Amino acid sequence: MTFNFIYEKVSHLYSERGRKSVDPALLIKMLLLGYLYGIKSERRLEEEVRMNLGYRWFLGLSIEDPIPDHSTISQNRRRRFKDSSVFQEIFDQIVIQCIELGLVDGEVVVTDSTHIKACASEKS
Repeated sequence: MTFNFIYEKVSHLYSERGRKSVDPALLIKMLLLGYLYGIKSERRLEEEVRMNLGYRWFLGLSIEDPIPDHSTISQNRRRRFKDSSVFQEIFDQIVIQCIELGLVDGEVVVTDSTHIKACASEKS
């Protein structure tokens, strides 16, 4: 699976002028990790990436490579990607790649749920 398509999807959100930005594919992949593993805090996400070699491998980072600061992740999410359909477009492209690679086929849907007893009658 490749994430190179991200650069084209976000190019309109970046300027050629000024200081070089943090790699947009890295930021999106970090946010994807947070979503997939229920890491809701950017601070926690930064910490998890710092400690988890599997996450670093997925992100293409070596042990020595710097990790974007939690404030960088947050500012990009809140400012650059706000009111943009870019996340949906990227997710759609990831699903398309998964289908093309045979990782998903859409034939089986699995739902994880928990049954909880409730104090309710059938007629209420």
